[in-house]
Amino acid sequence: MLVRRSPLMAAIALSMFSLTALAASLPPDQLLKSAEAEQKAYLATVKQLVDIDTGTGQAPGLKTVSAVLVERLKALGAEVKTTPASPSTGDNIVGTIKGNGSKSFLLMIHYDTVFGPGTAAKRPFKVDGERAYGPGVADAKGGVAVVLHSLKLLQDEKFKDFGTLTVLFNPDEETGSSGSKKIIAELARQHDYVFSYEPPDKDAVTVATNGINGVFLDVKGKSSHAGSAPEAGRNAAMELAHQMLQLKDLGDPAKGTTVNWTLIKGGEKRNIIPSSASAEGDMRYSDLSETDRVLADGQRIVQKTLIDGTEVTFRLDKGRPPLAKNPGSEQLAKTAQALYGKIGRDIEPIAMRFGTDAGYAYVPDSAKPAVLETMGVVGAGLHADDEYIELSSIAPRLYLTTALIMQLSNAATNP
Repeated sequence: MLVRRSPLMAAIALSMFSLTALAASLPPDQLLKSAEAEQKAYLATVKQLVDIDTGTGQAPGLKTVSAVLVERLKALGAEVKTTPASPSTGDNIVGTIKGNGSKSFLLMIHYDTVFGPGTAAKRPFKVDGERAYGPGVADAKGGVAVVLHSLKLLQDEKFKDFGTLTVLFNPDEETGSSGSKKIIAELARQHDYVFSYEPPDKDAVTVATNGINGVFLDVKGKSSHAGSAPEAGRNAAMELAHQMLQLKDLGDPAKGTTVNWTLIKGGEKRNIIPSSASAEGDMRYSDLSETDRVLADGQRIVQKTLIDGTEVTFRLDKGRPPLAKNPGSEQLAKTAQALYGKIGRDIEPIAMRFGTDAGYAYVPDSAKPAVLETMGVVGAGLHADDEYIELSSIAPRLYLTTALIMQLSNAATNP
């Protein structure tokens, strides 16, 4: 059946098309000016967040900030759901905004910090010269604010050409994201693009991060009197030392894999041959095959013991996976470079040695989603008393998220 539009319906449709077209063709310098005008409001948001203690596990502050973030997302037009981040303290906050297009975006960052109760009162948010300071100002409350105010810019420009914009704020990244890694992985697989808002220490976006594993050595020996009958014992501490020397080259510099022993335990008293000893180590890697290789090599090497009668075990606990080098992230970085170039700035694609939640979002051997890390504001001094963000980076980083969403959304509708 043929349906005829009334003049009013046609006018409304034309108006909506014109608004979308205007947003889609917004000149980069105009979008940057809008971002610059948003900086004052951005700093007010950062101050509000920084001046509340949200150290991982600190329920009162996490609850307060969670309520603030839920309210802010709803004001931006998002449908918001919260779920407990068990076994961690606090809630995972998911906000969803539906658009008119086809491409979907996940913007994610944590709102917990490493600082103890009372830190915010002792070192409240402050602006000094070209920098702003405070606990968690860069890692990652500055990133939370980039997400909120980039969405505000899109709202102001009435841009709706995306399919879905999803925001995830999690409360436990600083202790490994045990209560949020599952939802990160699930949401990531439902989206075309994932932007994570950890802070870079220069104008950069990250295309690869390290994974983090724990490695463990356990030695069982036999105790005896260290003075009168040392030969009757089996010295677990000596065997542990032997094994650590054997395993000193377990890493692989060519692949960027490091294994460093960092904790050692053994013995009870000075006059007793120790019957047990153990060590823990930190493994960093970017090659996905290295987890299996290190485990196999470690278990093979420890079969060669120095002291007869001792038993040695080597094990590995998987932690945060890497965002491995991949074409999708590299292509996103190229798009970011091109968009930054339009406002006369350079941005560098980098690989980081530490791990982030982007590793949980990455799907090996899959084109979807494409993941880009360090989309937050530029800062440094993370986890320290002098943590700061660079004020000059605020508007360009707001521009970057907004321009990327506009560009990638319209690429789908206008190939």
